[in-house]
Amino acid sequence: SVLPSPAPPGLPDRFRMFRSCEWEVLERSLNILQASDFYWGPLSVGEAHAKLQQEPVGTYLVRDSSQGNCLFSLSVRMPTGPVSLRISFQEGYFRLKNWFSDCVVRLLELVVAGTQNNPLHFDEMGGTPLV
Repeated sequence: SVLPSPAPPGLPDRFRMFRSCEWEVLERSLNILQASDFYWGPLSVGEAHAKLQQEPVGTYLVRDSSQGNCLFSLSVRMPTGPVSLRISFQEGYFRLKNWFSDCVVRLLELVVAGTQNNPLHFDEMGGTPLV
C-alpha cells in the first residue's frame, strides 16, 4: 500500500489525496489543460451553460467539477441546449463513458474522433447523441 502524497504546488486544494503516480498524471494533465483555450477552471454549471447558450452546436469547454467525486466536467452546446458531463479520474486515468486516457486533452481528442462515427448517448442529454 502506498501512502497518499501531499498536493504538489499549484494544484487546487479541492483535489483529494492521490498516490504519487496519480499526482504525476494529474499535474501533467492539468498543466496541458491550463495551456488550452477551452479550460475555464472553477466555473459553475450555470455560468458554463450561459457561456455556451449562444454558441454553435458542438462548442465545448472544460471546467472544474462542482461534484466532490469528479475533478472536471465537460460542458457542451447540444441542439437542445448546453449539457454537462462528468469526467472521472480513477486509477490514473480520466474517463468519459468508454473512453479513457492519462491526459484530459487526449481524452477529448479521442472522444471527438470516436463520436464522429459512433455517437455517444448519455442520460443527461435526453437521448440526443453527442457527435
